Amino acid sequence: MAAEEAADSGERSTLLPSELLAFQQRSDARGLLRLFGHLAAIAVSGTLYGVALTRSDSLLLHAALATLLGFTLVTMFAAMHESVHRTAFKTQWLNDGVGWFAGLLSFYNSTFYRPYHGWHHRYTQIPGQDPELEDRKPTNLLTYLIEISGVTWWLGKLRTHFRIALGKTDPYRFLTERTRPPVVRSVRLQLGVYALASVLSVLLGYPYFAVYWLIPMVLGQPMLRIILLAEHTGCSETDNALTNTRTTYTLPFVRFLMWEMPYHAEHHRYPALPFHSLAQVHQRIGPALEHVARAGYSGFHGELLKSLTKHPASERLA
Repeated sequence: MAAEEAADSGERSTLLPSELLAFQQRSDARGLLRLFGHLAAIAVSGTLYGVALTRSDSLLLHAALATLLGFTLVTMFAAMHESVHRTAFKTQWLNDGVGWFAGLLSFYNSTFYRPYHGWHHRYTQIPGQDPELEDRKPTNLLTYLIEISGVTWWLGKLRTHFRIALGKTDPYRFLTERTRPPVVRSVRLQLGVYALASVLSVLLGYPYFAVYWLIPMVLGQPMLRIILLAEHTGCSETDNALTNTRTTYTLPFVRFLMWEMPYHAEHHRYPALPFHSLAQVHQRIGPALEHVARAGYSGFHGELLKSLTKHPASERLA
């Protein structure tokens, strides 16, 4: 019986070639629909925030709406991520253009992220190889709170952006002689856009850049940290995508803004699949996945916090 169950699980973990071909079909229409929906969420939340700033003195309301706007901005990371895989759209220039724009909004750089993320997929959860493991996971309550706050992310992004803008690319072993020049140019252009937005804000006499981008980004970043921390924390440090990545059940609104990336184990198992196929693939291979957070992000983080306070690092979420 055990052998039959194992064989059945193994069969469910692999898509048939015909299934894979069908699921891999990319679509400009679906990508643009998701993009416009995401941009509409930014516009609506930004409008509500702007109206509240002019018609209400409630700091709590301001903070709540700024956080909502911030969440729609930081989740443009997911649009960039999907575009970097060139699976958001069928047309390559759409992937590249939208990816760069989405990175601009979320303070990532798609040109840098492509080789960085390529190594992450190639060496997922392999110590000394996966660049994501260089950002250490929380080991106690204090480091957890610091991580969730986004402080380490901001410091890391600022350090990386300015280091690359100065042409200092040696620390990034995943960059090659071919990729270094466009990465440096892209980061310099991105920082130039931020500088221009800041100057225009000064000339217009109102801190638009800070009020409508920087402050919401700061307030929204913790929610993205909560989402991303669930992807691999406590998973196996092996090259098995069925065990080294976690899928997390969540609200449709979150899945929409995250471009279905909560189906993360499915994405790692088949990284060439477009976002709109992941839910169907989960139905197909979900039973074979080792880590599925059915209680959502709150359930995952509740268990993580318990493990951080009760167990040594080697036993957490094992």
